[in-house]
Amino acid sequence: MSSRIAVVDYGMGNLRSVAKALEHVAPQAVIEVTADATAIAAADRVVFPGQGAMRDAMRELAARDLVPVLRDAIAAKPFLGICLGLQALFEHSEEGDCAGLGVLPGRVRRFAPPAEAHTGGERLKVPHMGWNSVNQSRPHPLWAGIADDSRFYFVHSYFVEPADSATAAATSAYPGRFCCAVAQGSLFATQFHPEKSQGAGLALLRNFVNWDGQSAHS
Repeated sequence: MSSRIAVVDYGMGNLRSVAKALEHVAPQAVIEVTADATAIAAADRVVFPGQGAMRDAMRELAARDLVPVLRDAIAAKPFLGICLGLQALFEHSEEGDCAGLGVLPGRVRRFAPPAEAHTGGERLKVPHMGWNSVNQSRPHPLWAGIADDSRFYFVHSYFVEPADSATAAATSAYPGRFCCAVAQGSLFATQFHPEKSQGAGLALLRNFVNWDGQSAHS
């Protein structure tokens, strides 16, 4: 029987490119972009992408009654959050001064204003947009076959600050180091966009499709 992967549709995010990338790495799987809680609950794996503002995202999730099924999916099956889908997992965001899902303890913070962030004499822009090296904090099945310090594509003005540093799966720098991926149980989430990150990103998505949800692999 084919694996079913639900891509959560809450009216925000680059859903089409995420679905296309999953179809590329998992042609045998059934990829369903859906806002239906029953379909998400029935899926074998769930991908929670997103772009935009946290307050708008939480409002849309609540309006579509998707908060309970997302929390259940995170606890029970392989779950991948992308960009806003990472930030929404945390307790609170400075963006809109609003609460997230509260699945992970910690907060979402804005990068320093451009005038305060310089590297090599060059002023850094916010949002942080482009390719950055990702340093893997610890082994994880989703890093299989991906060299440490591989480059991934980012588009964001906010970053997560986990209360428990043990949940961090990777960091990047802009210019200071920040957490750009987390892992806990059957949950893995990234600030960068694997669907836009060419070979390394497709490798991560392929690893997710084949992942059994256990993180204690060598």
